[in-house]
Amino acid sequence: MDVLQLDVSGRPQAWLSAKEAAGLYANDGVAWTLGDPFLVLRGGIQRKTGLQSRLELHPIIAVHGAMPSRAWRQAPAISNHKLFARDRQVCAYCGHRFHADALTREHIVPTSRGGHDTWTNCITACRNCNGRKGNRTLNELGWSLYYLPYVPSLHEDMILRGRRIVADQMEFLLASVPAHSRLRQELDLACA
Repeated sequence: MDVLQLDVSGRPQAWLSAKEAAGLYANDGVAWTLGDPFLVLRGGIQRKTGLQSRLELHPIIAVHGAMPSRAWRQAPAISNHKLFARDRQVCAYCGHRFHADALTREHIVPTSRGGHDTWTNCITACRNCNGRKGNRTLNELGWSLYYLPYVPSLHEDMILRGRRIVADQMEFLLASVPAHSRLRQELDLACA
């Protein structure tokens, strides 16, 4: 299980392994925590007391220090895994859901025609639709999209990274995911 690392103001920074989180606890790098401890690490036996050392890890930890504000103005890095998750593995052209192996990153405006590899120009497409579209534009084909692309928020990006997220972490992250997010809508349906 991973630990969600925040800065002291509560902005997500990273997913940490238990070992990385333990290092922050041991070096007094943790400013505050959220959620009930979900993992207990046990160490050696203390010679004086005969007690085994224990370290309880919380699912969410805030660390001392802060990220530069410019880091939060940038769009999250795009990857196929996160793109397919944002689009719920649904082809934007035919509207069908596919396994990730049958999907591709599709550029609405082809890169060969000046399109960029950005969240707002990339959608999920099945291999068949991607091949049929080729390097043509939607107007040339008379096609439309089943959904519009968007840039995921910072909190949504942390969910899209595909970690095993425990309830406390999901509740924290979803609280800041915009209501219009497809991810939020699907998660709300799954919980209903």
